[in-house]
Amino acid sequence: MMLAFEDVLAQAVKRKGSRKAIEESLPKPKSATALANLGDDRYLSEMSRRVFRAGLKHSMVDGKWPAFEKAFKQFNVKRVASFSDEELESLAHDKTIIRHFGKIKAVRENARWLLDVIAEHGSVGQLIGSWPVADIVGLWTLLKKQGAQMGGQSGSRFLRMVGKDTFLMSDDVVTVMIREGVIDKTPTSQRDLKAVQHAFNQWHDESGLPMCAISRIVSYTSGDNYPL
Repeated sequence: MMLAFEDVLAQAVKRKGSRKAIEESLPKPKSATALANLGDDRYLSEMSRRVFRAGLKHSMVDGKWPAFEKAFKQFNVKRVASFSDEELESLAHDKTIIRHFGKIKAVRENARWLLDVIAEHGSVGQLIGSWPVADIVGLWTLLKKQGAQMGGQSGSRFLRMVGKDTFLMSDDVVTVMIREGVIDKTPTSQRDLKAVQHAFNQWHDESGLPMCAISRIVSYTSGDNYPL
């Protein structure tokens, strides 16, 4: 049987020293309104930043991001979606950015998908802002299936980057999920992801805290950890 959230929090307090220390470290999600008002170009920019961050040092990618903004026309979705193959080839030789052709192509692919999202929902922010956190793994799945290079943890980390409330399947969180008997390995199947979602929904109902805050608190109860 899973621990009650108050017991999880008590373990985290013991490890971190005080409830205040925990509260000061917790991420805060954006409101649905703020997410809806975020420009489509910013969603494409952060999605692309996540694609380039995968497997690379984040500070190195972030340091080059002003050059990426310039190279990708400030991530104007329509403009990037219309990039020709020749333009992509040119970007692959641009020394101001990271010249990874597969990731460069993914930016155009994601721009084209986001055009479909905009056509259906009015804006990317309308889709992301209105998606229920009680089924956040469903949004992960959509990003994985429809987006380019948004599988694994990229979808959830992109959502965290833009401020959408989501938990993360870090090594620490996976360890706790296994310890609590929710799953027996890193979740990849829909069954396991839904089991984790159910566990977080239960703790969300008990605590009233955002999923991102619960995720970090849970991570504090698993040995050595890194900030989520």
